[in-house]
Amino acid sequence: MREIVLDTETTGLDPLRGDRLVEIGCVEIVNRFLTGRVFHRYINPERPMSPEAFAVHGLSDAFLADKPVFRDVASEFVEFIGEDPLVIHNASFDIGFINHELKLVKRSPVDFSRVIDTLTMARRRHPGAQNSLDALCARYGIDNSRRTRHGALLDAEILAEVYMELTGGRQSSLGLGELGGAGNGGVLVTLGAPAGKARRDLPEIALITPEEAEKHRAFIAQMGDKALWKQYLEDDQPG
Repeated sequence: MREIVLDTETTGLDPLRGDRLVEIGCVEIVNRFLTGRVFHRYINPERPMSPEAFAVHGLSDAFLADKPVFRDVASEFVEFIGEDPLVIHNASFDIGFINHELKLVKRSPVDFSRVIDTLTMARRRHPGAQNSLDALCARYGIDNSRRTRHGALLDAEILAEVYMELTGGRQSSLGLGELGGAGNGGVLVTLGAPAGKARRDLPEIALITPEEAEKHRAFIAQMGDKALWKQYLEDDQPG
């Protein structure tokens, strides 16, 4: 299952009053593993930054002046997120800005039914507690020391860790391919798409190396002819 953890930074609080996106950060999760694929763009908002927003993220008018406008990154952004679930903290804020930008360039809005709001999840799991991203990091022992200011990509990376904890912790169930699959001799996570959804080309995540697999075979071969594990080793041979 593919999910996209997403965060944004903006010029202010209300797109209906002229505020715009200035940064989008997305990280890809497949079957509860970070794949390393990201989408990150700074965006020229074509309007001045509010002092309040600058105090939050530190993105100045001068810094953003030579960055692309949203129109120039819209296709790449829409392609990256695909039709997969979007994991967002306080999702109504980010989706409000994203859909406003998509409307300005005459593109279809993001359907809120595909959005997973981690703030709502946290409030249900920890009623009455502080559920900001920083508070959740403290609660789950997640290192957020790099977060001296808000930044879309860094916040998306941190939120991905928080999301793992909110949905059962970092231990997860895996679908495993056969030993030696995909030509690299390793055990592979099966990256299948949910039924009814178009499959996407996704990276294979090797859990052991070919060298480690060969050492394992050699170790089992030393156990003697009656060893139970040797029977499995023989069953694993091709032919």
